[in-house]
Amino acid sequence: MTEDQIARHLRRANDVALRAMAMGRHPFGALLVAPDDETVLAEQGNIDTVNHAEATLARHAADNWPGEYLARCTLVTTFEPCAMCTGTLYWANIGRVVYGASEEALLALTGNHEENPTLSLPCREVIARGQKAIEVIGPVPALEAEMVAPHADFWKK
Repeated sequence: MTEDQIARHLRRANDVALRAMAMGRHPFGALLVAPDDETVLAEQGNIDTVNHAEATLARHAADNWPGEYLARCTLVTTFEPCAMCTGTLYWANIGRVVYGASEEALLALTGNHEENPTLSLPCREVIARGQKAIEVIGPVPALEAEMVAPHADFWKK
């Protein structure tokens, strides 16, 4: 995936996050990108504290495409997937994850907010414990401010 493709997809995922926020949900968004690195197969905003954008999208992907195909797909998300979401994309057999901002950046925004008690467990560490090679790209420093912007005041409520 080129830097331009990464930027376009992250910005689209951020648009999905803004739509989720407009619906009263946490501002996270994710896309599933086809093996051509261009075609967006599906997009998902956050639903609630259990149905995160990434995990919901990974379950949808597993229900609709074979694992061999998903191994060549990319899950693009605004923030680093948590341990739950990373495990779900692992089991869905998605072969690459791209994220804009780190879990550490999210923690700096949310603090100890009861609706988002972040886990200090990087997705790379979760993946390293598995038996599949999943490529991880992120964070993307050039776009981190854009990914963080929807969260600036959200968690202060």
